[in-house]
Amino acid sequence: RSFAQFLLRFIGFIFWGTAAAQAFGGLLVILMFKNYRYLFQESYLSLPGWLALATALVLLPTGVLAVSISAKYSRNKQGTLMYLLLLLLCLEMSSAVLAHSYSVRTSSQLESAMGYLIHQHNWTCSQDPGSSTVDMMQRKLRCCGVHNYTDWLKAPSSWYHPACVPESCCKEKHSHCKGYLGHVEQLSEEGCLKKLEDQLCFAMRYLFWCCTLLSILEFLAGVSNGILMRHQPFHDLNIL
Repeated sequence: RSFAQFLLRFIGFIFWGTAAAQAFGGLLVILMFKNYRYLFQESYLSLPGWLALATALVLLPTGVLAVSISAKYSRNKQGTLMYLLLLLLCLEMSSAVLAHSYSVRTSSQLESAMGYLIHQHNWTCSQDPGSSTVDMMQRKLRCCGVHNYTDWLKAPSSWYHPACVPESCCKEKHSHCKGYLGHVEQLSEEGCLKKLEDQLCFAMRYLFWCCTLLSILEFLAGVSNGILMRHQPFHDLNIL
């Protein structure tokens, strides 16, 4: 009983810290899909992030209850804690499953969307306005093309400008770069697809493992709370 009391108090403090970790993961996913929403057809792909934010909000009162119960027993608080743990488990399992599913599904969608944007993009050598969606993406990710700069050579605009690629492919340290293929060393080597996939996988895996770890902690908190509840008469636990 004393060990269950100590464990419940410890997990209660951990809940406050993991609430910040969940909020960070949720915001990371939401902002990523917001910044690159033109590459994703489905608007619900940010749902795991919103579920993570909801989990973070519920974790705060759950941690308070866990610490409070470990200090002073209350049948109402213990019953409420059980309900909150069940709610958290549902939120986290949903977020983890969606995060894993979306990370697998979005790879082919990203490649198709990037290829379409490059195919539709128009540019001219040394006169690239640099304000299009593709240019902003390439500057933000410091990349060029879908897989590399050769993807631009297959675009319709390259038929009129075979000697260059958009200036947004240039590395930041080369301020005089105009995207000419005669100076390939001044262009970004990596394609945008791999860089964005890496960011997406990191965000989704972070969220998945956070939810998995929290589920284990909630199970331990539920068991500890259950052990403490066994020492009270059954009629005192009518809230359940």
